[in-house]
Amino acid sequence: MGKILRTTKLTTLSELLIVIVGIGAILGGIYLVSPGLRTAVSKQLTGIDLNTTDVNNVTNAAKIELPSKELSTEVSSKPLVRIAGYAWNGQSGMIVANGGPKTTKGSLMEKNGVNLELIRQDWLTELRNMQMKFIEEFDGGTAFPTSDKSAFAIMIMGDGAPFYISSAQKALDEKYGKDKYHLQVMGVVGMSYGEDKLIGPPSWKSNPKSMKGAVISTVLGDGDWVTTVNYCFANGLKVNPDPTTYDADAVNIYPSENDDYMKSAEELIKSQTTGWTVSLKEVSNGKLTGKSVSKKIDGCATWTPGDKLVFDKLSGFVDIVSTREFNNQMPTAVIGVKEWAEKNPQIVTNILKSAFTASNQMKNYEDWKVRASEAVAETFKIETPKYWYDMFKGQQGTKNGLTYNMGGSKVLNYADGMQYFGMSDGVNRYKSVYNQVGTYLTELNPFGFNENVGRVVPYEEAVNLFFMKNINDIESTAADKADYTAQSTEVMASGEWKINFASGSASIQNNSNKDLEKIYNLLVQAENSKLTIVGHTDNVGGDAANVPLSRNRAQAVVDYLKQKGIPENRFQMVDGKGAAEPVADNSTEAGKAKNRRVVITFLK
Repeated sequence: MGKILRTTKLTTLSELLIVIVGIGAILGGIYLVSPGLRTAVSKQLTGIDLNTTDVNNVTNAAKIELPSKELSTEVSSKPLVRIAGYAWNGQSGMIVANGGPKTTKGSLMEKNGVNLELIRQDWLTELRNMQMKFIEEFDGGTAFPTSDKSAFAIMIMGDGAPFYISSAQKALDEKYGKDKYHLQVMGVVGMSYGEDKLIGPPSWKSNPKSMKGAVISTVLGDGDWVTTVNYCFANGLKVNPDPTTYDADAVNIYPSENDDYMKSAEELIKSQTTGWTVSLKEVSNGKLTGKSVSKKIDGCATWTPGDKLVFDKLSGFVDIVSTREFNNQMPTAVIGVKEWAEKNPQIVTNILKSAFTASNQMKNYEDWKVRASEAVAETFKIETPKYWYDMFKGQQGTKNGLTYNMGGSKVLNYADGMQYFGMSDGVNRYKSVYNQVGTYLTELNPFGFNENVGRVVPYEEAVNLFFMKNINDIESTAADKADYTAQSTEVMASGEWKINFASGSASIQNNSNKDLEKIYNLLVQAENSKLTIVGHTDNVGGDAANVPLSRNRAQAVVDYLKQKGIPENRFQMVDGKGAAEPVADNSTEAGKAKNRRVVITFLK
């Protein structure tokens, strides 16, 4: 991806969130005026949903013969369909279903009558340009656009879809008229499961509050950025939304050079080994102090192979949190052109059906995983099949007594896809992801999103599940359910949430509904975690009243989450401490307000 208007390496959500070069000023800067005149206040938001069910169903199925490496002649006369995406293991099911970059003999795509070409494209701006070119040709009367510069669909990180779709929709409306053409998520075929991560000193994991004042290098708006923001908000930390300033009371995000996730790793390494620093304007309570400070890079958010590079070069660093903990955050989303898909529904359905079937074969049979790694290496033209095989499973290393993790991806079968969208168990995980990232876009406003794009396209307009629902004759199983029977002891995150209650009551006030919805979304995204919820009060009144009141307030939050679908056995402890553990001075009204809180801890 490029530095503002230049493009280099495509990275997860940065592909999505930093991309829309064609929308003019969108990459012009975070604010409409110079940060020297005004700056943003660091924000403490509620984070993305942590739904603890690990969407990972295995459907028993007879083994299907592996696809050959010889090109198919059976579908060569059928209309060619092109899908583009960057190099990522989350696409493995789609790629092996095709047998490689082009449909091969014996492949599932061939069996389902699809002539598909898969194109590796590592620049998000080019992926967008390919879809725009497809629409241009389709609008001109070409029923099946197949030029080298066009693609019906792309595969990117689904947590970046709110920015990608919203930005693209504005461009489409301006070019063709309002709502003539649309891009929509039509399915998910894989998932990041550990490879996207925040890297830092071990203290950040044992004591997240020690991150306060840290500077983290990452691609602003990228999926790794989302993981970092999630971790901060789940632990009650403020995030400084202005990358040109430094707030000692918040976690600060430094934008990696050229918006390149590998630079995120390299900048951390350079800072730690040579003392390299970045100059930032000091800010306090949202106001510039007039001073500049030089700061080292303390951590980075990146993905494979950036994580491997850090662990090879540095000691004393570990993975703090990743998409293994935020296990529902980052799906491999297939985003296609709605109007073309509606004219060719069976083709779209058969593409998804083939990918889901291949993914289930990978879950059941080892040689399908091996064949997938071969097809991936051939499609991406980088690294070896063994590299992709190993990184798909995830790798662990140890250095100077510290253990770290690299890689980790999943493919999704049909039961997974149905469950992820809530069609089999009623919990729409992707809707929670989509809506929460939309909140981040509007509240943190990366690259002037509010000024330049204007709105997040609503989930109901951005997601079209017709083609998944249209799949038939595919083996499936009942939705897997998370197992919360075991006691959890390791703290993943712990944050204090300001929920407003009526005076002396456990009745939640309406102005807390937005925060409660964000808490629910956070729970959906980390679906494998168990929870403890503890209520606290100020010192007005005695323990005889405050202890049961604080417990009842904690239970009120539990009741809200239960009615949203969070199972009761996910709550490992619900308690109230009254005024016994203040975090602020009870002699002031401001201090009392801080002490009236609910602490939610995520355990794994």
